[in-house]
Amino acid sequence: MNVEQLEAIVAQRCQALGDAHPETLTAMLDLAEALWAEGRLSRARQLEEAVVAGRRALLGDAHPETLKAIGKLATTIGQYGGLAEARRLQEEVVAGRRALYGDEGRDTLRAINNLAGTLAALGDVEAARAMLDETIATLARVFGEEDGDTLTAMGNLAALLWQYGERDEAYWLQDQVASSLHRVRGADDASTRSARAVLDSMLREGLS
Repeated sequence: MNVEQLEAIVAQRCQALGDAHPETLTAMLDLAEALWAEGRLSRARQLEEAVVAGRRALLGDAHPETLKAIGKLATTIGQYGGLAEARRLQEEVVAGRRALYGDEGRDTLRAINNLAGTLAALGDVEAARAMLDETIATLARVFGEEDGDTLTAMGNLAALLWQYGERDEAYWLQDQVASSLHRVRGADDASTRSARAVLDSMLREGLS
């Protein structure tokens, strides 16, 4: 559905159910995602903040749906440059998901992966690298070396290493990602093509 259709759904649910009803909040988050896709981050952030506040009040801070909304808000705030606030929110998500799913839960590890990206953006490269190394090891052990989340984390680590000059290791990691995606999903899959494009870009820039 497009933004206009989703806006109509939100308006209908607000009128019929109220602003704080769970179904209204879900529709608001769907609308925020559509606005995000169009680059309308200011409006998306307003909606995400409303959803977070509503879900905290209805469900509590540690409910999975609350944590989902907090994670989305953290991403939006990070895009605005509010990295310190994004980090605080992502740390809340990590703690909440650990309590719900344990250290090795998929959602926990995804949240840690997101937090590592924010730490890197804040300049805490060593902490981000250590976090990604541990996350990759856990994902590979629990879900497999060619699991989608494992490969995503590997790609993130490759990007971090490349940015900070460790180009040989970065290229090797990215090559592993591209090769695994090719085997698992095929040459024509969008994720395979994207990984291969990153690898080609590395080659063009040149290895150290």
